[in-house]
Amino acid sequence: MKGLARLFSVLTALCLLGAAWIMLAPQRPEPAPRVPPLTAGLDGPVDHIQIRKSDRRMTAYRDGRPLKTYRIALGFAPDGDKRRQGDGRTPEGRFTIDRVNPGSAYHLSLGLDYPRPQDRARAAAEGVDPGGDIFIHGQPNQRPDGETLPGDWTAGCIAVTDAEMRELYAAARIGTTVEILP
Repeated sequence: MKGLARLFSVLTALCLLGAAWIMLAPQRPEPAPRVPPLTAGLDGPVDHIQIRKSDRRMTAYRDGRPLKTYRIALGFAPDGDKRRQGDGRTPEGRFTIDRVNPGSAYHLSLGLDYPRPQDRARAAAEGVDPGGDIFIHGQPNQRPDGETLPGDWTAGCIAVTDAEMRELYAAARIGTTVEILP
């Protein structure tokens, strides 16, 4: 009996030490995301992206020819043009990609030049903040690759799967036009 009690005590102590190790061990930083090669999926650059909000579709073009169409998620209140910060709408109009972010919290991202001067002027006239930081991006980084959030879930951005975002990130350039239609 004493031997069994001693074995149980040793096993309990080892379990407690293991739990303490897991809880107190230093966290390793996540490695920087790898920037995909240009040849990923679209076989070269795109010069225009068209988004049809009502269809939840985004099409990449080169020289006026559609190359590929993607299913998208939008802001959580997608109907209508973006009016102000926090309204959950995705803006409508003609934009350009003005920045890229390989370290995005949403698996790579392509930034749009929203708000444009006319968006700022309208917001100022209405006494509201027009918002900003509208991106085409993948899924939240904490989700497993290949797993997508359902429905329209962004704060106004355009979301695709992580694999699709790798294709777009490799093919789009700063200056690529993005047309967002109702």
